[in-house]
Amino acid sequence: MSILERHFDNRDDLVSYVKQLAPWAEGNASEIRGGRLECEKRISSLDAVRYGKTRNYGNGSVSMLSPFIHHGVITLNEVRNYVIQGNDSHKSIESFIRELGWRDFWARFAENNEYFLWNDVEHYKTGYASDHYQEKLPEDILEGDTGVACIDGFISELLKTGYVHNHARMYIASYIVHFRGIKWQVGARWFLSHLLDGDIASNNFSWQWIASTFSNKPYIFNLENVHKFFNGIVNTTPSKNSVLNASYQTLQKRLFPNLEIQDG
Repeated sequence: MSILERHFDNRDDLVSYVKQLAPWAEGNASEIRGGRLECEKRISSLDAVRYGKTRNYGNGSVSMLSPFIHHGVITLNEVRNYVIQGNDSHKSIESFIRELGWRDFWARFAENNEYFLWNDVEHYKTGYASDHYQEKLPEDILEGDTGVACIDGFISELLKTGYVHNHARMYIASYIVHFRGIKWQVGARWFLSHLLDGDIASNNFSWQWIASTFSNKPYIFNLENVHKFFNGIVNTTPSKNSVLNASYQTLQKRLFPNLEIQDG
């Protein structure tokens, strides 16, 4: 077996080399740069205090460290120690540290419950059984051509860069499972095929949280919420997102009519 090259004069040479190794790979290289030096740049510019206040916004102060953590460039403990050493008030960075903790929790839970990586931890809390949900992802979702403008914008970013904001991932997952009636496993597998930071534990259990098979209720969203957090980043024009343009109460009744019957 030949030894892989590790040093390149420039990024173009690296991309060319990878294409030789994987001629079957389609598309262009992600805009996201890897490597330890790039990781150090990101962590040195990290504002963990602002992260806690703005992390749900599309232009918020997110770390973008997950691809580096996933590929072993930096460890969770290194990130934690760096953030703690740079901040006197641990309360102000609690939100960021909590997210590191969730990632560690998912990994440990998966290690001890491997079966649940691809199987429902609990039943759906949607009024539907698991066999109600479809086993295949439709072409319009695969191509980012659903007709729901904000979702198509998020999918386009995923396909182009291999990364998408965590809040946007929640929107996509909710749309796939609850608005389109597709099994969470199908969406989770699709995410893993594109994400640069596709950690199976964090990814799959997050999908289960959205689906309600690892939480006490399904996660849904509406256009008002997307507009609040991603206005100017994706298209939130009501006419281009009509399926989302409703109150939570209306969406709840529309998406989960069986729950209304049970409550009645």
